[in-house]
Amino acid sequence: MQVSQARHSAMPSGRKWIGWWGAMGGPAQKGITQYSISPYQTANMRGAVQTYLFYGYKRIMQQAPYFAAPVAAGYFIYTWGKKTAAYNNSKAGHLAHAGASHDE
Repeated sequence: MQVSQARHSAMPSGRKWIGWWGAMGGPAQKGITQYSISPYQTANMRGAVQTYLFYGYKRIMQQAPYFAAPVAAGYFIYTWGKKTAAYNNSKAGHLAHAGASHDE
């Protein structure tokens, strides 16, 4: 039995082949379909702002207990810490804590 020889050809063949790179004078290409979508499908953001005014407000109010309480607690802790640090680093704070920490 003989091994089949590899077949070498310079150009591909088939129904869709229209010629080599840059050979624009070849036969017309067939079998390619071009699709487009409806203009109604491209306007998918139409009315998004108007519906957000109602549904977005409704959703924010439903989720407010889950984010408003931690944000408020964090804000009050931050302001309390900032005020306390400013007092402790002031002259009055140093004098108030001087007697408690240095008993000599």
